Amino acid sequence: MARRPLVAGNWKMNGLTASVGELERIIAGARSLAQSATKVDVVVCPPATLIAGFAKAASGTAVTIGGQDCHPLASGAHTGDVAAEMLRDAGARAVIVGHSERRRDHGETDALIRAKALAARRAGLMAIVCIGETRDERDGGQTRHVVAGQLDGSLPETDPDAAANIVVAYEPVWAIGSGLTPMPGDIGEVHDFIRARLCVRFGETGHDVRILYGGSVKPANAKALLAVENVDGALVGGASLDAAEFLAIAGIYR
Repeated sequence: MARRPLVAGNWKMNGLTASVGELERIIAGARSLAQSATKVDVVVCPPATLIAGFAKAASGTAVTIGGQDCHPLASGAHTGDVAAEMLRDAGARAVIVGHSERRRDHGETDALIRAKALAARRAGLMAIVCIGETRDERDGGQTRHVVAGQLDGSLPETDPDAAANIVVAYEPVWAIGSGLTPMPGDIGEVHDFIRARLCVRFGETGHDVRILYGGSVKPANAKALLAVENVDGALVGGASLDAAEFLAIAGIYR
């Protein structure tokens, strides 16, 4: 199948009830994108407190709502955690797992992230699985080694519906929120490497899994980044909090 571009916004720990106004502006802009010749999937991942309200506001529109994390289990004595089934019940249709901030701040391992990706599949959610190297790892020539290890450890062993259930987001840790981005050629090399490993892992289905780039994606650099082969969209952080900036990035596919 042809890979349909996807632009996802990770709001992180930002947003209150009044932020639905920003979502409504994103919905209005996404409506026109949905009518363009080249269509793009648009996902907004707000904090858990806003998912239900945002999902209600986005119902029947071109915008999908996602979560930022989930617990591997469907229920239990896990204070403060949110199950994938709870996200689905609140109206989410996707969830980010393995973001570098979760790996760093909460010590999440590849094995835990794999369990969360499996939980997302169990609940009928698309899992956006994040991978990426630190500055020291990049400077030490370890990018491919780190990326390969995270892919192998974080993705389910086998998944005949990988293209529907999984999105991989490559986010070099040193670029997130720093204003720094790798050169397009460097991004292309990593995305080509990821594509090759996905094809080894999932066979022909690996060609259909979308690979997003994330890490200081802004309207000023989005066109160059999204033009790179095997970059199928973007996972956007800070710029996704502003409807105009987020839509400018998604609008590259117009």
